[in-house]
Amino acid sequence: MFKRKVSIIQIKKDKKKEIFDQVLVEKSINILINSQPLVNIICLPKDIKQLAIGFLYSIGVIDNIRDIKTIKIDESKVNIQLKSSRTLKNISNYLKKNPISRIIDTSCGISSSWRDIIKQKLNNDKEKNTSSDKDIQINQENIFLALKEMQINTTLFRETGGCHGASIFNIEDKKMLIIMEDIGRHNAIDKAIGELIINNIPLNNVLLTTTGRLTGDVVLKAIRAKIPIVASISAPIESGIRLAFAYGITLIGFVRGSRMNIYTHPKRIIL
Repeated sequence: MFKRKVSIIQIKKDKKKEIFDQVLVEKSINILINSQPLVNIICLPKDIKQLAIGFLYSIGVIDNIRDIKTIKIDESKVNIQLKSSRTLKNISNYLKKNPISRIIDTSCGISSSWRDIIKQKLNNDKEKNTSSDKDIQINQENIFLALKEMQINTTLFRETGGCHGASIFNIEDKKMLIIMEDIGRHNAIDKAIGELIINNIPLNNVLLTTTGRLTGDVVLKAIRAKIPIVASISAPIESGIRLAFAYGITLIGFVRGSRMNIYTHPKRIIL
């Protein structure tokens, strides 16, 4: 269950009445790798398989769906067995020094420990400045249409006003590949990326859209997935702009109506 009705008192035009309101339910989900507890994510308990796979991909534990042998899911945990003999020794040792970083809440995104792990993965793979296709271009109108389609299809937000949305579009045919919602903006992005990882769909020719702020955490996920263009109805943060510029990602904020602000690598946007 990820939503329920609650009894409330509504005041409208100086009148008071009792009504039922639809609210979202957040839950704590544990992700285990090879039976080792890795992280606890507070999230909307929906599409948690996609959330787990997207998160593991973002931090570099897996590189594709073929790295996973089995996935077992119950109400409060996702237990993933990897095919390879890789271990989490380095990650586990790092987290022992920072126990609080084992918990990811719905407000501020990933902690500095996870952020450092993602950056180390990017450096190890020598992905800097090659994480996105510099030749890809998209018409401005298609960005406006993509954000509009995302907002139309964020049904849980329209019902409750309590969650973020993230969607991924194919740049060539302009079709929406997936849309996901979660109480945390970073969780919604992990879910969307996770769904494409599950289905072996390449991410280097897509547009990622989100309702949330464009923080460094959000941009790191795009860098890791080699997504070339990221757009949001909300504002960017300096850390997001800095990372997008360094890694060759086109970052677009405040996509509303017929306006947008392009913060990095504007040549991909055609008027």
